Amino acid sequence: MSRILIYTSPARGHLYPMMDVALALRSSGHDVVVQTLADERATLEAAGVAHRPIAAAIEALPLEDYRGGNPMVQLQRTFDTWLARAPYEVDDLRRAVTEWSPDLLVVDTNTWGAAAYAESLGRPWALFQPYVLPLASPDTPAFGLGFAPPRNAFDRLRDTALRTAQRLGTRRQIARLDALRASLGVPPVRRFDGIVARPDLVLYRTAVPFEYPRRVWPANVAAIGPGLWAPPGESPPWLAELPRPRVLVSVSTELQEDGAIVEAAIEGLADRPGSVIVTTAALDPASFRAPSERVRITRFLPHAEVVPEVDLVVTHGGMGTTQRALAAGVPVVVVPWGRDQAETGRRAEVSGAGVMLPKQRLDAASLRAAVERASARREGARRVAEAFAAAGGATRAVALLEGLIGSDAGRSSPGRPSSVSRAA
Repeated sequence: MSRILIYTSPARGHLYPMMDVALALRSSGHDVVVQTLADERATLEAAGVAHRPIAAAIEALPLEDYRGGNPMVQLQRTFDTWLARAPYEVDDLRRAVTEWSPDLLVVDTNTWGAAAYAESLGRPWALFQPYVLPLASPDTPAFGLGFAPPRNAFDRLRDTALRTAQRLGTRRQIARLDALRASLGVPPVRRFDGIVARPDLVLYRTAVPFEYPRRVWPANVAAIGPGLWAPPGESPPWLAELPRPRVLVSVSTELQEDGAIVEAAIEGLADRPGSVIVTTAALDPASFRAPSERVRITRFLPHAEVVPEVDLVVTHGGMGTTQRALAAGVPVVVVPWGRDQAETGRRAEVSGAGVMLPKQRLDAASLRAAVERASARREGARRVAEAFAAAGGATRAVALLEGLIGSDAGRSSPGRPSSVSRAA
């Protein structure tokens, strides 16, 4: 039996996608600790997984990228937050390693300090990627703005220009990261996507065709499908009484001021045949008014139970909600509000499983039209669901992680060869 420590950033959207792996590792006989949000202790222990809290100083640094006025400023604010957390992560993870002596570390892609410390140990380690992979490729667009895959020379020139602008716009943050890494004796990453090249294994929580196909995948990346674990819950009794088609409207669990999605959905869909179910999450449900009994508004519902009972999902584009819907064969309308959400929305559209509606075009009429278009894409959602199921999930993750334990795969060079072996 091996000891495995999974270390997350302070976000449930990064914790829950790895719970299936934690549970599968435990079922395989390993001793597993998940170091994460302090108030998730009861949830983890109820699931049978040992909990260790991340440092309070890390939780005290919330991500407020949505306050940025444009995508570049938002990216800079995101990196500033991750960098502010990084020294605390180093101390936090060092303490956990000293006290518990794990055989393998599996760290969150957003924990730049924890990743640098894991690498500094000179032993095999893994990283998990619960949102769209930012690594550049000739087959994929520049990350961040939700472009479709490049089709011609103009698209490739556009992508080159955007990647250059991102490197220049974040050079101050990357220099700070590389200074931290140098203090730990590990090589610089030099680019914001360089951290993904460093671990021996990246557990990528999605699969083609939701992710764009690549002719060549990095050898350390394994696309294993989404992590769909959720705390136990029950559908409300009234759900079965609502008429079909049922549209679920879901906004972010982390505050990003996306209430306009709810307002547009209520106005645009309330007189449409069927019913509308709204979960406001980080927003106060009392801020919205239901015009009829066919519109239900609540803060939370157990999406694991509710999503299979609806016909379409309108979402801000979080990977968790989007992939949960598609895994159930339910098409989506994605209204990206920031972060990586435009990337998620475009993938839903390109895969034929949904429609992306830019927030600049959001109003009641445009959302209603998007819902009508997406409703015809159930077959695309079914194809994505089949690919997710075939990707291997937690079972494949366990086999890959067990292959690292006790191996001599620790990092020593700044790059990795490419292959298609793990992503398939």
